[in-house]
Amino acid sequence: MAVITTYTSLQTAVSTWLARGDLTADVPQFIQNWEERFYRQPKNFGRWMEADFAATIASAVIPVPTDYLALKYAYVNANPASRLDRVSLNQLYGTYPRNGCTGFPGWIARDRESFVFGPAPDSDYDIAGVYYAKPTLMRSFASDAAAHWIIVNAPDLALYGALLEATPFLQNDKRIPTWQGFYSQALADYRDLQREEDLSGSPVQEVLG
Repeated sequence: MAVITTYTSLQTAVSTWLARGDLTADVPQFIQNWEERFYRQPKNFGRWMEADFAATIASAVIPVPTDYLALKYAYVNANPASRLDRVSLNQLYGTYPRNGCTGFPGWIARDRESFVFGPAPDSDYDIAGVYYAKPTLMRSFASDAAAHWIIVNAPDLALYGALLEATPFLQNDKRIPTWQGFYSQALADYRDLQREEDLSGSPVQEVLG
């Protein structure tokens, strides 16, 4: 059985575990279905998905990055730096109505494809932070010129996820508990690893604000 080191070898492994050589056109769909589902679950967001953003705000809005999944933290890059608290849009607009008061931003919320701030800035401010970005999907690594983070660090997670997606398609429901058990363990291990990475080192402390 081949070791999973690339997107191509992942597809081969899925076919091998299913004992089916006639699913070449279908296996990429199994992988894609699992991958899209994986990125819709916030508990799966890890440090390997983090990306920086920075902007200067002169009005109350800046665009949300196109690969944005969720905000980790944001701050006004002043001296000293000042944390931006994430709040709901209703809370922000209820406290700081548009065309109302202006001042030093302390809150951030999302309004469709924009981040908005409260109060609306009374000057130009440099904003910075970290968000969880949707990674390049595995199928974009089909040339095997590079390996996806999951393939390098958690290939079993991708394998069992794809097998679980394949089972209803193959109308082989009796295998669902088997693949579900393997997948649940791999997913738990992955989440434990991300949690340990977030909490490793010194005790959690407030840095900004």
